[in-house]
Amino acid sequence: MAVPSWLERLRAASKTALVQDGKRKIHYLFEDGKEMAEEYDVKTGQLVSRKWREKNTLGGSGKWQVEVGEPTSPLLGALESELIKESSSNPVFMRKDTLSSFQWRIRNLPYPKEVYSVSVEKEQRCCVIRTTNKKYYKKFSIPDLDRYQLPLDTAALSFTHANNTLIITYQKPKEILAAEEQLQKELKKIKAANNGDGDCKTQ
Repeated sequence: MAVPSWLERLRAASKTALVQDGKRKIHYLFEDGKEMAEEYDVKTGQLVSRKWREKNTLGGSGKWQVEVGEPTSPLLGALESELIKESSSNPVFMRKDTLSSFQWRIRNLPYPKEVYSVSVEKEQRCCVIRTTNKKYYKKFSIPDLDRYQLPLDTAALSFTHANNTLIITYQKPKEILAAEEQLQKELKKIKAANNGDGDCKTQ
């Protein structure tokens, strides 16, 4: 059974923790040099954000890639940001999980619910959003299922549309819920620095 392998990687990683602004921030450094930074809500244990970073070809630290949470806007100089700005009406795709499901929100999609279809492509291990008016198309994977080597399940997928936002929900399989519960117990054992000025080594 492949489920423990990802948990084992998390256990083996060097971890530091920091509690700040009502969030528990965990920084993982893996043997292969990859870094992962997670933030959890202290009260609910809810995952707020997850970012990844790996070394670039010259051995320096690359840019953080957001997997869960608000996408980070590229850091441009003050003058550049005045000139080059992404249109605020473009669709914004982001992942925002709940305790029991993976969830994605795509803002700035004004079309009615019946225009959208969301399906699972099992062979390609991804989900696909299509619109009958051909105005939006998006393919996305669920890295958590890949890490635990679990199949995608069409029955776990649902979507709704409100306030120009398409909300896609994928119920977490029981294997992931059990693994997350185990991980939370272990993360609580890490002694966290409280409200320090340090950024738990994510700099």
